[in-house]
Amino acid sequence: MAERNQEGGEGKKSAKTLIIMIVAAVVLLAAGGGATFFLMKGEVSQSQPVEEPEIPVEKLYFDMSKPLVVDFPQGSPVQHGRITVSILVEGAETIAVLKKNEPMIQNNLLMLVGAQDSSVLITREGKEMLRKAILDSVIAVVKKMAAHGYVENIFFTSFVMQ
Repeated sequence: MAERNQEGGEGKKSAKTLIIMIVAAVVLLAAGGGATFFLMKGEVSQSQPVEEPEIPVEKLYFDMSKPLVVDFPQGSPVQHGRITVSILVEGAETIAVLKKNEPMIQNNLLMLVGAQDSSVLITREGKEMLRKAILDSVIAVVKKMAAHGYVENIFFTSFVMQ
């Protein structure tokens, strides 16, 4: 008889333990499903941002106030050069940066042009190479001196070699 009481007691304990385990499993599954729902809902909203219409930035030209006048070394096919540059930028803020730093830009460009081989500058390829070097130099000054600003291109408005 003592054995039956023990078996019956164990049966009740096993049933209670089984019920507790099932309830715990259901609660964990429900919590996991809820968390997954909220995570997925957050991912959908992040992957589909609200598109704001782009405001076109005004493109402006900045003409250097002085032409670049350089003397080439003796023996060069060309002795003097006079180059006028216009810079295409985005926004009036970039124009302000160029105006504020024009002495530095002028200095850098004079040094750059003066270091060129005048026999190369006579060719179209030489002019294009110089244009690219001037663009890189102006971009470097804008990046160094301002937190913002975009220089798009450089144009020669006058290119005289004598």
